[in-house]
Order: sequence, then structure tokens, then C-alpha cells
Amino acid sequence: MRITGLTHLGLGRAEDGQLVPRVLPGEEVEIGPDGAARILQPSPTRVAPPCRHYKSCGGCAMQHATDAFVADWKVGIVTRALHAHGLDAPIEAIDTSPPRSRRRAKLAGRRTKKGVIVGFHGRASDQVVAVPDCLLLTPALMSGLPALEEITALVASRKGEVALTVTESLGGLDVMIGIDRELTPQLRQALPALAEKHRLARLIWNDEPLAMRAPPAHRLGVAQVVPPPGAFLQATAEGEAALRDAVLRITDGAARVADLFAGCGTFALPLAGRSEVHAVESQADMLAALDRGWRETPGLKRVTTETRDLFRRPLEPDELDRFDSVVLDPPRAGAEAQVDRIAASRVARVAMVSCNPVTFGRDAARLVAAGFRLDWIRVVDQFRWSAHVEVVADFIRP
Repeated sequence: MRITGLTHLGLGRAEDGQLVPRVLPGEEVEIGPDGAARILQPSPTRVAPPCRHYKSCGGCAMQHATDAFVADWKVGIVTRALHAHGLDAPIEAIDTSPPRSRRRAKLAGRRTKKGVIVGFHGRASDQVVAVPDCLLLTPALMSGLPALEEITALVASRKGEVALTVTESLGGLDVMIGIDRELTPQLRQALPALAEKHRLARLIWNDEPLAMRAPPAHRLGVAQVVPPPGAFLQATAEGEAALRDAVLRITDGAARVADLFAGCGTFALPLAGRSEVHAVESQADMLAALDRGWRETPGLKRVTTETRDLFRRPLEPDELDRFDSVVLDPPRAGAEAQVDRIAASRVARVAMVSCNPVTFGRDAARLVAAGFRLDWIRVVDQFRWSAHVEVVADFIRP
């Protein structure tokens, strides 16, 4: 049968409606009993996957296509999400992070009869696949695999699995162990020793810090911030830079900016180099990290913080009217309630950052209906070879 298109998750749609992984539009395929496709007539955009783990690992979905095809496909996802609401998509460009740039990853660890395995889950499987030659992770993260294997050997059972979230920081690797197990006195001694041996910046057991050899700091603008355990950070430095530069461009000339869903200050601290910023976030520990970074950095303009659940209690129009621009970076659910308040305010410019084109399209339509013009969009692909896509957009109200 022929593959007629791709879903937004990268699955091929066959003529009979069947969804088939790792195929491309226009290909003639034969579907086996296990649902896998044998390619009878390949697409000219098909390439040999560059990573030797691609066949078994579920960490990537689109290595079988050219970079140009994947870029066009991701731009198309955003375009269709906007067209569904009758909106044009003035897309300037797509910024794609290079291989070996993922500075943050959640890996899985399992004990086996022969030792341990640390890696990603296989596609549609709970099997853990070792990835010693992964093309996604930074060299620093790859160099941490021996430490993660030792941690797994210490804490994992033969029946269970340990989640290992590892982040590259200025001080070294920041590692969080996620496991449903009691922290014993023996582990309280062994794990800090392991962290020292491998020169980890910080080691955390669930939410409890066990060791900190060096502050796991990140540079946000000219400031340095030490995020709390498990705090959200952009996946690649290149992706963060693309989003940050677009936000700075949109808010250029604004004396006062509201940064909503501010996190640890990805946008607030760079913005403070030229504007006063009010950062709003529901997680108090992330705002505390942002505030420390601001106070310890000379030369920045005033930054105020407010702990507030913007889903339940969005900023009201009279509060928003104090600002020249608003930066909006909500989670995947979007910011429907907050967008309604922005629409009712006198705010003239909005920089909207989104990791979900569907909710972005919905929220964009609400702003346009309130008199904003969607001026331009940049698509950001920092989750290379995945189905994930992000956008940053400029909304102007005359």
C-alpha cells in the first residue's frame, strides 16, 4: 500500500488509514504481521539513519528522513495548526539544534543478569536500550554514562527501573535519581562517595539533595542561576538561544515587561539587561532561584517576582496594563485563561512561546480576534529527530 501522509507524531498514514512508523509520504510499503513496514519503493527523501541505535531505540522518530524534509514537516505542523483557526502563518525560518546538543535527558536504568543497562526505552516498549554512541546527547552527558551505570547497580532491583534525569551545568553533571524505594543509611554513604568519584555537580534522590560538589549553575543572560532539583530548562543551548533572541527582538524598546510562566528566568534575566521585569510563576523555588541570580548580578534592571497559579488566577487586565510587553511561555496546555485577560487589556505587544502548536493555534486565534496582528513566527526544533516542535511568535496590537 501507499503512504499518503504523516501525522503530527511522525507516523505514516496508509491508504486504508492504518498508522505505520518510520515511513515517508509517497512510499510503497508492505505491512508485516507485527505492523512493521517493508519498504518496496522508497521516497527520495529517505536516508540511512545516522545512528546505529535507531532501529532498536525509541529516543528518535525521524532519522530515516533528510533534514530538509523534517524541517518542512515541522513547519507544516505549525502551519496546519494555525490554518485550523483561519490564521495565516508568517513563518520566518526554522532553527534546528545540531546533533550532540541535548544537554538534558531522562534515561532509564535496569539491572540485568550480566550487569546493568542505562539508555532510552525501545520504541513502544518498556525494554531499556543501551546507547553508547547516541547522536543526541552532548559529549558531557555521554561521559556521565559510567556514573549512571554505577548508580543503577547500587539502587535498582532486578524487577524495577530507575529514572535518571541528567543535566549538563557549568559545575558539571546534575543528576536526579527517581525511584520508588527507601533511601537506606548505606545508600546515604555510598551515593555521595560515587558523586565525588565521578565529579558530579549535584546528586539528588527523588527531591532530596544527597551531594553537591559544585553549584549546578546555568547562565541566563549575564546572570548565573542554580535551578532547584527537577526544574524545567530548555533542552539545548541552541534552542534556548533561538527562543531568547526572538523574545528580545519582540520586546525591544519595552520599559516594563511581564514574564508569565517565568520558570527560573530563561527570558526574565536576559530581558533585565534593558527592561524592568515582573516574573510570575507558580513554583516558588524556581522564582527563588531566579531572584538569587538577579540579586547576585550587578548591572541588571529591577526584577520583581510573584508566585501565582496563572491557570487559576491569571493576571487581570488592570494588572497587565502596567506593562509595555508581555512574554507568555506556558506548558503544553497553553494559557487560555491568561490569553483572555491579555485580550481584554491594553497590552500592545506579546511574545508567545509554545511547545504545542495545537494550543498555540487556539491562543493565537483569541489574540487575533482581540485586534492583535500575528506579525511573524520562528519555528524552533531543539528536539532533533523527534516529533516535538516549538514556536515563538510576535503579536502586535495597533
